[in-house]
Amino acid sequence: MTLRVGLIGAGGVGARHGRTLTGLDGVDLVGVADAVPPAAEALAGELGVPALDVDDLLAEGVDAVWVCVPPFAHGEIELAVVRAGLPIFVEKPLGAGLAVAEEVAAAVAAADLPTATGYHWRHLDTVAAARAVCAEHAPRLVSVTWQDKVPPPAWWSRADRSGGQVVEQATHVLDLARVLAGEVTEVQAVATPSSDPSARDVDDATAALLRFASGAIGTLTAACAQPAKTRAGLDVSCAGAAVELTETSLTVTTAEGAEHREPTVDARTAVDRAFVELLTGGPRAEGLVDYAEALRTHRVAVAVAESARTGAPVRPGT
Repeated sequence: MTLRVGLIGAGGVGARHGRTLTGLDGVDLVGVADAVPPAAEALAGELGVPALDVDDLLAEGVDAVWVCVPPFAHGEIELAVVRAGLPIFVEKPLGAGLAVAEEVAAAVAAADLPTATGYHWRHLDTVAAARAVCAEHAPRLVSVTWQDKVPPPAWWSRADRSGGQVVEQATHVLDLARVLAGEVTEVQAVATPSSDPSARDVDDATAALLRFASGAIGTLTAACAQPAKTRAGLDVSCAGAAVELTETSLTVTTAEGAEHREPTVDARTAVDRAFVELLTGGPRAEGLVDYAEALRTHRVAVAVAESARTGAPVRPGT
């Protein structure tokens, strides 16, 4: 069968998904919508499809919709797709805060629709290998980090539009912390304010303590004031093993020595292919993260941001 899909969001991430979708067999990209018409027209022209508004796109008889909009733009778009009864792929984060994501999650659950989200790291074969190590050797300490520059979109520099670095960016590694060590039950965070407040109110740096239901403890460090990305990943100290994981490598150290490997999977392509395969009758890939599961990670990221703002410990989802 041919899967007819629509794309909402023509920014950098939306463009990546659009190019992937047009390259997949059995997928027909019907059109592109964006709140900025010239952006939609530019991407649609590149992909050889029409630029449409959201209502017209949903009226085109699509089988599923990819929503790849900035954090502040989530909400009504997803609700419109759900009202149309369509499966939905939502790029992370699910929103700049928590309320919109909780509302969409409730609507998705009530409609019982297939969903997927943009936590593409989970499709890495190295993540599956790390998960197997942590299942055999209990994690005791988890060190999560994302040290980077400020991304170019103007909305990213405003906390009320992006959610801040932890919500928008470090959420990937917080998601893997949950995968490897289990649910986070409490966070306590502090932050260093922006060193350039006229251009950005997103904090320069955030540090947080994490408590896991498994009994493990952890730290999160995130920074965005440096000139380039230098590190994004996590280290897990386990009982009898150590795991060092990034998007491009995995090192596992045991009593037998250290083993290094690189992923053989293009996760950014795999996440789209997996949802297409699910919608065309295939099994749900292990790495595919549905909306409800993504919300659990989003709650942790928002809790860190809230704790950094108030100085008080926060229990995610409460």
